[in-house]
Amino acid sequence: MLKYFTGSYIFTLAGFILAYLWAEHMHSGSGFASLFIVFVLSILEVSLSFDNAVINAGKLEKMSPKWQHRFLTWGILIAVFGMRFLFPICIVSIFAKVGFLNVIDMALNNADKYAHYLHVSHPPIITFGGAFLIMLFFSYFFNHQKETHWIKSIEEKMAFLGHFKSIGITITLILIYLTQHFAHADDKYEILIAGISGIVTYLVIDGFSHMLEHHKIEGDACSTGFSLKNSCFINFLYLELIDASFSLDGVLGAFALSKDIVIITIGLSIGAMFVRSLTIMLVEKKTLKQYKYLEHGAHWAIGALAAIMFISAVHEVSEIVTGLIGLVFITLAFISSLRENKKEA
Repeated sequence: MLKYFTGSYIFTLAGFILAYLWAEHMHSGSGFASLFIVFVLSILEVSLSFDNAVINAGKLEKMSPKWQHRFLTWGILIAVFGMRFLFPICIVSIFAKVGFLNVIDMALNNADKYAHYLHVSHPPIITFGGAFLIMLFFSYFFNHQKETHWIKSIEEKMAFLGHFKSIGITITLILIYLTQHFAHADDKYEILIAGISGIVTYLVIDGFSHMLEHHKIEGDACSTGFSLKNSCFINFLYLELIDASFSLDGVLGAFALSKDIVIITIGLSIGAMFVRSLTIMLVEKKTLKQYKYLEHGAHWAIGALAAIMFISAVHEVSEIVTGLIGLVFITLAFISSLRENKKEA
């Protein structure tokens, strides 16, 4: 285990030190509280991105050790400064109608003003995230070809409903309508637009990912260099696109835990680093099949988080509940997997 996660442990230590110093710089005495938030965010990112690790493992098996290393190094830089720093800035800028550079300045130098704009834009932002997450949840369970079920009494019925085309979109639209119905009058229109945008964003990313999966360039054994003919390079680009799509749920869910962009970035980046290390371990040890319900638990965590985000658009939800619910589902799924292994032994 130490072999695979040494880099992640070092990254975590550095992240905790940076988070503590930043928190103390912004608000004296808040260092340890921020460390707890960073820890919860990292757990949230790992739990929500476990299915991402499964997909990555399948692609990474076809890549050379050199490109696997690049996935850990170059990939984490893209993940940190791209989806986990710039993306939150972008969505606050869009929904709060404030210039991009102004939002960056506020996030780093004027946390109170940034928090104000974030609070103003909270309902549409959280609805956008909820719509995206619930689509991800439905796409996994509304699948009539799905044969393995963890919570059978529920998942079998959901799999059957997969015969009805676009049922996930229909239910999500109903949830968006109900959310805006109970929201403040000033937020109704933005909630509708944000929710529909969340659906469209998911459909575009999912469709583009499937297109790359089925039409990506196939090559011989991976070599070095950056030639487009190099299948390792193509797979690397594919993995980064998939990581970007999966990181949306963690980034948007993080708004329910903290309004400090630096703390969010550090926490999610630590989780992203562990997911990458986990992917490498899954590839080399081939142990994923031993815990067949973990992916189910991750998707139930996604669904639960989506529900909380819809609710929090109109009513405050405890940050502790939001942060720990993913860990609970993953733990239960892991225990169920172990029990299933004993039955089959």
